[in-house]
Amino acid sequence: MSRDHLPSAERSADSVEAPFLELLARGATADAYEQPVLLARAEGLPDGRVAALEQAKLLALRVRTEIEGRRRREAELSALFETAHDLAGLRDLDAVLRAIVQRARSLLGTDIAYLSLNDAVRGDTYMRVTEGSVAARFQQLRLGMGEGLGGLVAQTARPYVTDDYFKDERFQHTRTIDAGVQDEGLVAILGVPLMIGPQVIGVLFAADRRARVFDREQIAVLGSFAALAAAAIDTANALTDTRSALDRLGRANEIIRDRSAVIERASDVHDRLAELVLRGGGVHDVAAAVSEVLDGTVEFTEPGGTSPKAVEAARADGHAVRHGDDWVAAVAAGGELLGALVLRGHPGLDPVDQRTLERAAMVTSLLLLARRSASEAEQRVRGELLDDLLDTRDRDPGLLRERAARLHADLDGPHVVLAARLDVVAADAGQEAGARRRLWSAASHLAATRHGLAATRDGGTVLLLPLGPGDTATTLARRTAKELGTAVQEAVTVGASAPLDRLATHPEAVAAAYTEGQRCLEALRLLGRAGDGAAAEDFGFLGLLLAGDRDISGFVGRTIGGVVAYDERRGTDLLRTLDAYFASGMSPARTKDALHVHVNTVAQRLERVGRLLGDDWQSPARILEIQLALRLHRLSSHGPR
Repeated sequence: MSRDHLPSAERSADSVEAPFLELLARGATADAYEQPVLLARAEGLPDGRVAALEQAKLLALRVRTEIEGRRRREAELSALFETAHDLAGLRDLDAVLRAIVQRARSLLGTDIAYLSLNDAVRGDTYMRVTEGSVAARFQQLRLGMGEGLGGLVAQTARPYVTDDYFKDERFQHTRTIDAGVQDEGLVAILGVPLMIGPQVIGVLFAADRRARVFDREQIAVLGSFAALAAAAIDTANALTDTRSALDRLGRANEIIRDRSAVIERASDVHDRLAELVLRGGGVHDVAAAVSEVLDGTVEFTEPGGTSPKAVEAARADGHAVRHGDDWVAAVAAGGELLGALVLRGHPGLDPVDQRTLERAAMVTSLLLLARRSASEAEQRVRGELLDDLLDTRDRDPGLLRERAARLHADLDGPHVVLAARLDVVAADAGQEAGARRRLWSAASHLAATRHGLAATRDGGTVLLLPLGPGDTATTLARRTAKELGTAVQEAVTVGASAPLDRLATHPEAVAAAYTEGQRCLEALRLLGRAGDGAAAEDFGFLGLLLAGDRDISGFVGRTIGGVVAYDERRGTDLLRTLDAYFASGMSPARTKDALHVHVNTVAQRLERVGRLLGDDWQSPARILEIQLALRLHRLSSHGPR
C-alpha cells in the first residue's frame, strides 16, 4: 500500500513523529525539540497539527531522558566496575583512592571531588585525596571532629548536601574550614560517609563552584563510590596488617634462629667450661676457651692488673661492664676480689655474649677457690711433715720417704734448712698477723714450686729446700730472702744451715740445722743486715760471738772438720802440724825443728791441709778462724793445757 493511500490519521502521525525521531537519532539537545513546533506555528498549520507536534515532542523528550538515564547508568556501572577491578588488584591505596575521586567527579560532573579520612591518633580529619582543587590551603585542611559539613556526615553516618555552603546553618562553621572553602570558591557540596561496618572512617565529597541541586541518583552514585573507597581502605588496612604480621613473623623467625644459635653457643660454652673444670684446667684455659667462643682476646688479670674503677663497678653491679673498647667482669668470691676477666677490643657485645663472659668469670672464681683449697691442704701436709722432722716424731725412713714422695720431695738429696722472718714494725697486731700470713703463703708457694717443705715456727717460717747444682747454702739463702721479700712487699731476713744429706735416715739433723739457721738469722739482724740472706759458713767465729747459744762443735766442724776427719781416718798429724806451724810464726823451717821432721814433710802436710781447707786457708780472716778452731778443738778434746 502506497503512502498516498494511507489513512489521513496515520499519515498525520507519521509526519508529526519524523522530525523528533531524527533529533533522537542525532542526539540533539533538549532545546532543539522546540524547533518543529515553532516551525509549524510559523507556517500557520492547523491547530490539530500543532497539538500533535507538541504531543510528539513531549514523547520524544521522555524517550530522550530515558536514553540519557540509561547511558548515565551504563557509565556509572562501568565506572563502578572499573573501580572494583582496581580494588581487586589493589597494589597502591593512594592510586585507587585517586581513581575513585576522579571517576566520581567525572560522573557527577562537578568542579571538584575530594576525600577526607579520620586520624584517630590526632583526633581530627585530614584531606587524603583531592581532584580539581586549585587552593593549597584547601588541600592541606585538617578539621576537628564534628566541624563543617563533613563533621555532620561523620556524626550522623548519613549523606548531606547543601546548595549554598555559606548560607547553610545545619552544621558548625569554623574560620579555618570557611577560609579553605572560600579559597577554593565552593558553593554546592555533597558529602557521603566512608564506612567500615558501623564505623565512619572518612567522607567522600563532590562540590561545585556554583549553586547546584544534587538529585538522588547522584547521591546514590557518590555513595557507591564511597563504599568502594571504604572497601579499598579496609583491604589496604588488611593487607598492611597482613604484611605487618608477616614482617613480625619474619622477625620472630629471625629471632628464633638467632636464639637457637645463641642457645647452641651457650651450650657449647657450658660444655667447654664443664670439661675444663673436670679435667683440672686453669684460669688461663678458661680465658682461652672464652676467647675462641667470643671471637676476641680474653685475659685473666690479678687484682690491680686492670682499671680498679671498672673492676669495682663490675663487682658491685654483679655484671660485666664496658671500659672503653674492653669489657671487664670481676672474678670474686664472697667479699674477696680474686681478679678479673677482660675482653679486649670488643666494644660491641650483645647480652648473651656478656652473660658468657660473666659465666666464665664465675667459673674462674670457682677454679681459683678450688686451687686455693688444694694449695692450703697441700701446705698443711707439707707443714706437718716438716714439723715431724723438726720434732723427730717419725723415725721410720720408709714412711718419711713415702710421705715426701706424695709431695714430690726427695729427702735423700742435699737440702738446706732456712729460717725466715719479717723485719717490719706493724702499727697493730692485726697488721702484723696479716704480714705473717702473707709470708707463710709465699713460703708455702715457694716450697711447693721447689719440691721442698715449709712450716710456721717461732713467729716466723722455716723451709727445707733442695740444694740445686751449682748452689751453695749462701746463694740459696740470699735468693730466698729476695723472692719472699718481693712476694710480701716487705723485708724478709733468711738464715741458712749448712747442707744436709740423707734426711730420711737422719731426721734428727733437721732440728740442729734449724737451730743453726736461726743463729745465722739472728747474726744478720744484729749486724744490721735485715732483708738479706746468709749461711752459717759466712760468719765464721763471729757467729759464735753473736749467737745466744754458742755452737762450738758446729764452728770447729765447719772450720777444720775436714782436717780432723782426715787425721782420724789416716792416723796422720795434720792438726799437730798446724799447731806447730802457727806457733812457729808460720815458718816451715822452724816448724820442722819443733816437730823434728824434714822440711819437705812439713811442706807436704801443709799442702794436704790446703786441699782440705781450701786455697785461701792462709788468708788473714781464715787464719784467725782456724787458730780459734784449733784452740777450741784442743780444749774440748783434751781440756786446757
